[in-house]
Amino acid sequence: MEPSCIRHTLIPGASKLFTDYLYHFDRVSRFYRYHFLDRDGLIRAARAVDFPEQRRRQLVSALREQNNDPAILEQLAQPGTLAVVTGQQAGLFSGPAFTIFKALTAAKLAAELSASGIPAVPVFWLATEDHDLAEVDHAWVFNEEASPEKISFHYPVANGGPVGRVPLTDVPLSELRQALGLLPFSEDVLQLVADAYHPGATLGSAFRSFLSATLKNLGLLYLDPLAPAIRELAAPFLREAVSRIPELVPLLRQRNRQLEATGYHAQVLVEQDSSLLFLLGEHKRMPIRYREGRFVTKDHGYSAAELQAVASQLSPNALLRPVMQDYLLPTISYVGGPSETGYMAQAEVLYTALLGRMPVVFPRNSFTLLDAKAAKLLDRYQLCLTDMLDYQESVRQRMAERLVPPGLQQELLEIRSAFASRLEKLRADLTSFDPTLAQAARTSTAKILYQIEKLSRKVAREAMRRDQQAERDSLYLINLIYPHRHLQERFYSIVPFLAKHGLDLPQRLLAQTQVSCPDHMIRIV
Repeated sequence: MEPSCIRHTLIPGASKLFTDYLYHFDRVSRFYRYHFLDRDGLIRAARAVDFPEQRRRQLVSALREQNNDPAILEQLAQPGTLAVVTGQQAGLFSGPAFTIFKALTAAKLAAELSASGIPAVPVFWLATEDHDLAEVDHAWVFNEEASPEKISFHYPVANGGPVGRVPLTDVPLSELRQALGLLPFSEDVLQLVADAYHPGATLGSAFRSFLSATLKNLGLLYLDPLAPAIRELAAPFLREAVSRIPELVPLLRQRNRQLEATGYHAQVLVEQDSSLLFLLGEHKRMPIRYREGRFVTKDHGYSAAELQAVASQLSPNALLRPVMQDYLLPTISYVGGPSETGYMAQAEVLYTALLGRMPVVFPRNSFTLLDAKAAKLLDRYQLCLTDMLDYQESVRQRMAERLVPPGLQQELLEIRSAFASRLEKLRADLTSFDPTLAQAARTSTAKILYQIEKLSRKVAREAMRRDQQAERDSLYLINLIYPHRHLQERFYSIVPFLAKHGLDLPQRLLAQTQVSCPDHMIRIV
């Protein structure tokens, strides 16, 4: 099997808004400033960034506390240097594999922009403020037989605060070792994981350490919005947002109606009393509502001035967050996946109102990674990736059909074709003889053809039953490529891929990363 690409329109569950953004930008151009393949748009986006040098100095100072790469920081400190930004929730063992693919795309895009005369550095936004621990307290991995297993850590106290602050007490390293089985580089990966995810670390700090080690030499800067220096730098933006909530929420609700009227859906529901803000407590991230001119949490009320006074304790929601991010950074482009692309169609009205500019939204590279065994199996059974994106029984049926001896399969096809032709003539003759026999002829024809199809399926199933290896092959392919009916990049952590293919996998994938290709890529590693 040769490396190839497939359009996202062929992937189950792909949203219409996302696929139109990729392939039919004219349909969604009213919701975005630029298309990612428009070179002139990139130049306009670069010129629109008017980043105050005082803020740049404060930003570089704040990032110095979180990063150990003075050369990249020095590059960001230079007037005119822009940022290519991506990010992901802080999760166990780096979260889904697409976290790494986001970082690779950002690094590749920043390098290409710099080479073309637009100096840029890649920045990874560590989404440590999110409070849904259930989304990030586990990771899926596989062993040498591609058998999936879920690994979780347990936090003894109910958590409703930022996941980045959750302390790691009992890291499931022994469970991970067992789940990885006999993968050739598992010991190397276990050491990498243990160095980052250890008792005493937080989920946020471990996430950053693991990414930094896995993506070394890519020149990425990491930004943790929970860091006090970053919170202080964001406070003026959040104070302005508080004062303008009565104006911003109606704009968002109108944008949602526009999306729905055009046949799309809004990624984020915006209710009439939304404030777009949360209040960070010691162990809580509390939603704030705006009602009758006041901001209210579950047990407290605030005037606008009172809320502005605690701006460093505020946290933006999913729509306001990218705008705050690009207030803090001189962003030319944001690298995101399908959901984030949808968010940006809504957030565009916030960008216009609060910043007067918006970055170019770049789709992250999307990969399915195959080993040599999977590639050979796909060739043997004459399958392509889209054949695998289905229910397990359907995939097995396709594979079973490939096991039918060619002569027998051809004979069944010829019989079906011959019967269909003769039965159609008989139905026409019967109808001509007596029109009242038309329905009976159609019913009988359908029953006969159904029985032939049924016989064909039975032959295929018998071939599968006789060949137990084919049964194992189907399970291997399904578990590797479309586990639990998810793309592997959305299901598995990067950890088992590193354990199978080596710690240099990200560097090898970087060479195959493409910023001008919107499609899903199949790569043999």
